[in-house]
Amino acid sequence: MPELPEVETVMRGIAPALTGRRIERAEAYRPDLRWPLPERFAERLTGRTVLGLERRSKYILAALDDGWSWLIHLGMTGRFAVGPRDNAPAEQLGEFVHDAGRLPAHDHVLVETSDHRLIYNDVRRFGAMDLTPTAEASTHKLLATLGPEPLSDAFNPKALGAALEHRIVSVKAALLDQKIVAGLGNIYVCEALWRSKIHPTREAGTLTAAELKRLVTACKEVLTSAIEAGGSSLRDYRHADGALGYFQHSFSVYGRESEPCPRRGCSGEVERLVQGGRSSFFCAGCQS
Repeated sequence: MPELPEVETVMRGIAPALTGRRIERAEAYRPDLRWPLPERFAERLTGRTVLGLERRSKYILAALDDGWSWLIHLGMTGRFAVGPRDNAPAEQLGEFVHDAGRLPAHDHVLVETSDHRLIYNDVRRFGAMDLTPTAEASTHKLLATLGPEPLSDAFNPKALGAALEHRIVSVKAALLDQKIVAGLGNIYVCEALWRSKIHPTREAGTLTAAELKRLVTACKEVLTSAIEAGGSSLRDYRHADGALGYFQHSFSVYGRESEPCPRRGCSGEVERLVQGGRSSFFCAGCQS
């Protein structure tokens, strides 16, 4: 599933094709994705002007001029193809996946402005779309319980310490809890824990003030680096213009089992364990 940096990059990729533009045509080729689409979904998008886009956790919100917002979640395999409106060849459309090109059978939603066409394709249909009043978006059932954004000032050592106090779950599990911090996923949690020298199995409530400070800093740094690099191109992810993200080449521990720890002065090697059905990569030599 795309993580926060990937979703941020997707949002930035589709924003130029939507922001300030009127949706002249919208079509939904099926009544549902992961869940049913709203009633009259395509009709309600048609004619609306997109005022702006923002990301909340792993969700994209496009504010419309009628006081509603179009909520988008990419799921595991959702992606947008973006291109000129005038029936451009498929190879000219930006993709989030496969070099082999689009899979038309899995094109589910089409949106056209005066000069752009956006096609939402989702092979496994784990993505979701909804319409929600903009002023009440924070109370939407998918957003209401989310914790602070990890790149915001609200995510700080004091707040994280309060959220983790007396928690006996592992720090890895705690950071993946979207109620504690919104948008962190498995890849970047592994990277942040390595940067902050904290073992993924550490009991969350035992972190010291110094460790909390290192961990918050590490989370912000690894996410910022990934966004600047354009996200990761693991699995199905690509930019809206078809270019690959390159941050995966900068992973320090994720996917590097049995390789030497890259930390200067550490003689350990990267290990892997499974927590909650997900792989954790870490160095036992420098993460305690």
